[in-house]
Amino acid sequence: MTESRGAPRPLGPGTLGVHGGGTDEKAPGSPVVPPISQSATFHWADPRDGELLYTRYGNNPNQIAVAHKVAALEGTEAAVALASGMAATAMTLLALTDSGDHVVASTQLYGATQGLLRSELPRRGVSATFVDPDEGDWEAAFTPNTRVLYIEVPTNPTLRVFDPRPLVELAHARGVEVACDATFASPVNLRAAAVGIDAVIHSATKYLGGHADLIAGVVAGSRELVDEVIRLMRLYGPSLDPNTAWLLDRGIRTLEVRMLRHNENGLAVAKFFESHPAVQRVVYPGLASHPDHQVATHLLAGFGGMVGVVLEGGGPAADRFLSALGLALPAPSLGGVQTLVSQPRYTSHAGLTREQRDAQGIPDGFVRISVGIENAEDLVADFEQALAAATTKANT
Repeated sequence: MTESRGAPRPLGPGTLGVHGGGTDEKAPGSPVVPPISQSATFHWADPRDGELLYTRYGNNPNQIAVAHKVAALEGTEAAVALASGMAATAMTLLALTDSGDHVVASTQLYGATQGLLRSELPRRGVSATFVDPDEGDWEAAFTPNTRVLYIEVPTNPTLRVFDPRPLVELAHARGVEVACDATFASPVNLRAAAVGIDAVIHSATKYLGGHADLIAGVVAGSRELVDEVIRLMRLYGPSLDPNTAWLLDRGIRTLEVRMLRHNENGLAVAKFFESHPAVQRVVYPGLASHPDHQVATHLLAGFGGMVGVVLEGGGPAADRFLSALGLALPAPSLGGVQTLVSQPRYTSHAGLTREQRDAQGIPDGFVRISVGIENAEDLVADFEQALAAATTKANT
């Protein structure tokens, strides 16, 4: 009598980041590191040779390999890598809607995503209703034409962690697809598909790439959804360059170890700021003071490397703080190995009015910090001297 081995044990995110997707070549003499297929096109005589390979179509070997890896990490049927995070967002929304359709969206979204929903999609006949996740009535926002519910977890830059599970249940009961930008979490801290998200979107420029040296986006979901995103990508053109796809694959190989360090450093930096008198408010889900701390504790595997601080001196103090930094770099973007610091009023949310930013919890003086993988004590020392410089100049 033989014993059944049962189902194979699920692989962890660190293993999936290295081996996920089953694209590693195991033949004798094959390279351990996959080569870059830097070619726009490939030999193809007729349909008997298989699918036409053309890099704009997204089926270059490097594009395929990184897409398979993302799908493995997210636990979805399929995935596709595109030329930017906004390309991933735009193609997903276009794939899920037609003229006359309606989108319900959170008010807490990346600025460019808000612009897409408020200004661009209406030109194509797609309307949107925005709901404040704290106070709004999600159910009342749905119409017979609603096709998509769009959210972020955590939000950019306010780091709110709204529980998506009740929203997924609400949407699915009405036949509505749920799309989620999970860039700030990464697949290490949140596997969004596991809580019912239909379309998982990442700006792969950030944590997935991890080194501030590429621009890319990914969409993961059902085979049907991804095929439609690919169809639109071939029409609109935002396919990913093979070299960038190779860099993204390389970045994903170290995703878990980087995220563990980001999580550790993020908490250390947040605790430092929370104890400093020049800081009015610290925004970090790992702190007990965060309004969504309990939800984040149960939903996320880690609290991430993003920290928001509001300085006592408002915008002028924030300007002085950034100018005084020595180790951290004043720059937009996030999720890289180096610590980057920015003010959303100048970058991600510059397209909103001051009143709109205030309403979203992004007052002048709000500083967004993407905590890197440097030694935490060195970062704290840099932030401490920058706060001292900002405070001293304000008093002279």
